[in-house]
Amino acid sequence: MKIALMDSGIGLLAATAAVRRLRPDADLVLSLDPEGMPWGPRTPQDLTRRALAVAQAAAAHRPDALIVGCNTATVHALPTLRARLEPALPVIGTVPAIKPAAAGGGPLAIWATPATTGSPYQRDLIADFAGGVRVTEVPCHGLAEAVEHADAAAVDAAVTAAAALTPDDVTTVVLGCTHYELVAERIRNAVQRPGRPPLVLHGSAGAVAAQALRRLGAQPVTGVHTSGTLTVLLSGHEGSLPDPALAYAEGRFLQAVTPAR
Repeated sequence: MKIALMDSGIGLLAATAAVRRLRPDADLVLSLDPEGMPWGPRTPQDLTRRALAVAQAAAAHRPDALIVGCNTATVHALPTLRARLEPALPVIGTVPAIKPAAAGGGPLAIWATPATTGSPYQRDLIADFAGGVRVTEVPCHGLAEAVEHADAAAVDAAVTAAAALTPDDVTTVVLGCTHYELVAERIRNAVQRPGRPPLVLHGSAGAVAAQALRRLGAQPVTGVHTSGTLTVLLSGHEGSLPDPALAYAEGRFLQAVTPAR
C-alpha cells in the first residue's frame, strides 16, 4: 500500500504520523510546495494551480490514495483535484472537526487562519453541524507561519493572541488548520482556565487517516515492525523532511521509524 499526502508545508505531519501508526507497512509519499508556500494568502485560482501541481507530483509515484493535508487547499482545490485524479486515485480532503466537537455540547471555539475564519465554507459547517451550540470563530494571525518555521517565540505570541480572543467558558477548541495540531499542547495550556474542566481539543489527523483506509477498503495493522518507506517531494523534487519538521514530535517520530531516502 502506498499513501500520498500533500500540503504547502509541514502541516501534513500530524496526518502523516497518524497514517504511519495505523499502517506501519504503508509506503508514504509527502508532496510539499516550499517554493509556493504559504498557500493561505493566495487567490483561490492560484492556490488551486499550485495544489494541482503538488498533487500531480505525488500522483507520479502511483499512490493508492492522496490525502490533502491542508484545510485551505481542501476548501479551494478539492473539487479540481478530484475531477482531475479520481476515480483512478481517491482524494481525501481535510475538514475541521466541527461535527464531533459540537456533539460534546460546547461552547466551543474554532481556531483557524484569518482567511478561513468567517468564510462561507466554515459558516456552512457551523450551520450544518453545530446548531444550538455557541461557537466562537477565532482568527489566528501568523500562527500557521510560525509553526511552519518552528519559531517558538512567534508561536507563543500567536497562541497568546488567539487565546485572548477565546471566551473563558469554552470547553472545546477545534483546530481548524493542520499546522495547529503540531502545537496542540501549547494551545491547550494557553486556553485552559483555572478551575474549569479539562479543555477538549479536536484535530483532523486521526479521522483523515482512518478515512483514507476506508476509501481503500483497508484495515489498521498493529504489532508489526515498520517496513514502509518515506519519500519526500519538495516542489516535485525528491528531498528530505524540512529541518523545522524535526522540532515537532510528529516529525521526529517519522524520521525515527522511516528515515527519508
